[in-house]
Amino acid sequence: MPATTVEREIGGRIFRLETGKVAKLASSAVMATYGETTVMATCMRADPRPGIDFFPMQCDYRERTAAAGKFPGGFKKREGPPSEKEILTMRMMDRPMRPLFPDGFVDEIQMQAWVMSHDGQNDADVVACTAASAALSITDAPFEGPIATVRVGRIQTDDGDRFVLNPTQAQLDYSDIDLVVSGHVDGINMIEVGAAEIDEDTMVQAIEFGYEEGIKPLIELINELRTACNAPAPNPGELTLPPEEICKQVKELVGDEMIAARKIHGKQERNDTISAMCDRMLNEHFSIPEGVPYSEHMAAEKRQRQAKEAFRKLEKKTAHMLVAENQQRADGRSSTQIRPLEMEVGLLPRTHGSALFQRGETQSLVSCTLGTIKDEQIVDGLMPEYAKKFYLHYNFPPFSVGEAGRIMGPGRREIGHGALAERSLLGILPSSDEFPYTVRLVSDITESNGSSSMASVCGGCLALMDAGVPIKNTCAGISVGRFTADDGSVTHVTDIIGEEDFFGEMDFKVSGTREGITGIQLDLKARGLSIDEIATIFQQARKGRLELIEAMEATIPAPRDDISMHAPRIITVMIDPDKIGKLIGPGGKTIRSLQERTGASIDVEEDGTVYIGCNDAAAAEQAKSEVEALGAEIKVGSIYDGKVVSVKDFGAFIELVPGTDGMCHISELAAGFVKNVADEVKVGDSIKVKVINVDENGRIKLSRKALLTEAAEGSSDTSEGENSN
Repeated sequence: MPATTVEREIGGRIFRLETGKVAKLASSAVMATYGETTVMATCMRADPRPGIDFFPMQCDYRERTAAAGKFPGGFKKREGPPSEKEILTMRMMDRPMRPLFPDGFVDEIQMQAWVMSHDGQNDADVVACTAASAALSITDAPFEGPIATVRVGRIQTDDGDRFVLNPTQAQLDYSDIDLVVSGHVDGINMIEVGAAEIDEDTMVQAIEFGYEEGIKPLIELINELRTACNAPAPNPGELTLPPEEICKQVKELVGDEMIAARKIHGKQERNDTISAMCDRMLNEHFSIPEGVPYSEHMAAEKRQRQAKEAFRKLEKKTAHMLVAENQQRADGRSSTQIRPLEMEVGLLPRTHGSALFQRGETQSLVSCTLGTIKDEQIVDGLMPEYAKKFYLHYNFPPFSVGEAGRIMGPGRREIGHGALAERSLLGILPSSDEFPYTVRLVSDITESNGSSSMASVCGGCLALMDAGVPIKNTCAGISVGRFTADDGSVTHVTDIIGEEDFFGEMDFKVSGTREGITGIQLDLKARGLSIDEIATIFQQARKGRLELIEAMEATIPAPRDDISMHAPRIITVMIDPDKIGKLIGPGGKTIRSLQERTGASIDVEEDGTVYIGCNDAAAAEQAKSEVEALGAEIKVGSIYDGKVVSVKDFGAFIELVPGTDGMCHISELAAGFVKNVADEVKVGDSIKVKVINVDENGRIKLSRKALLTEAAEGSSDTSEGENSN
């Protein structure tokens, strides 16, 4: 393939695609550059594995730290397993491209995107998604793209709010929308959103802006690359589809029975009936005979596989037809009806907050933990390092779907679902000034039949309220599905179950409050969605969301007035930043001593903000008093209860507060003549002293005599008054 370069201005910066220069042994390779961020995307197509019955596309994204002139963290100075950001980007690459391959295509497709240069401002994730699409588009794979991916933000200007295409990191910090959208010439097919309660009309405008200003020009650029490099024509090869005669036979054998089975409302009963039907059909009509030649055995085995695939396609078509044409959902609900709801809060006695949220056969058990600044999660990558004060972890054990599966760490799906729920709830959390806690939610899916991520949003919101987190508004999440009839009419259904996700065309998840949207995730198997259809879906999702919010607030109407007795109490104290060194002490001695004595955790910010966390309220107040004393400015005339820490011939050194001493000269120890300092005080004594001078070097002079004299004069005045009476 000849060396080829094409470029175009996108969002005020040049987007450049190059091929034919690096990785020439790959099926294709594209270098995509945006600003000074460069991603190398490669694509490999290989023959299918024998007997495979699914499309094995792999998408991999890695951020090389050398791209930003950084070293990997930790002891091993080499990149390790993918980070959460990398895994989420892999999902964003995969989801819009996977549906754009023909049924029955099972060749190996492997996509790899490596960040080779990073400018710290242009995030590489959306660049990688577009680069991967470009690499795939110049191979002979039967990819029905290309697709392009962009990010949209919204910032305030002197002329009002305006949308920004592919905002820089600095712009994104001031944006109330973080929208990633993918699409092709026929519409939108992937959306990811985190937002601060944005109304539906504004969100539609943001999506349309991204499509018109970013996706369309990028698709034109990729097509220009295809033409310029003389890319090969698509070659689907041999598709593994069951023959028409087997599909017809399967329909004749079990077609009517399948319709009846798909109308059974219970998930387990329905699945058991359909599974038994399949086994019976295969055993009676597509069995593998014994004692036959090997060639006949293999032919029978192939025919059985084809019949099994034809059965699966019949089930999908039947489920689709019942919803799209007859408005009959598997569990008997109407198109906008939400499954039965059950909710409970405070069911786990020692957690800081807990909730059980059940919607139909989907159940989420959520716990909330409140921590201090030490519990923040430090996120290090190519973008500037930052600390997360809120994170949500999602777990999906095998028993939640009635299986005995492999027990292992969170996979891509778990990380993706957790990130969606986390984004959705982030928009309702108070600022760190209002609520200086680190918050962790854990959503354990204990039953699952669809929309477990949205159950995590609802359960997570309930757990936050149970923990006393002063959230801005109640947040709920709902999913909307899509089914298209043979005549082209489209049916949207609210609160889809697992089978409606599997057999349907769409899983459009929308989270938000009464005020607006906080999170979106769109997975689409159909070709694409128009802007008008997205607006219609938003309104249907809003109706379901408001219904959920009403039910949630019937369980707990608002956050509890106080946090759990088991949660740490955090007190905020402001001190002069110049006093931070004094609070910490030499080698951290002062702050460690204070923490050991009170049992409190103390964290200091550069601006002088001190966070004191402790489960014991009295100990927290003691720590607060000592921090305030350490941060206080020593002024002339102030009186302290000090502690004698050293005795000299010329006077005594008095500790006013930890880390701050003053000197009381021998002449200031008593009202009369003092021959020896030891006659008046000894080390360890507590005495009351007054500050009489602070010199230009910060040295503090104290007097005990001044207080004794004042006390004597006060007593004398009182006596004289009594005598005169």
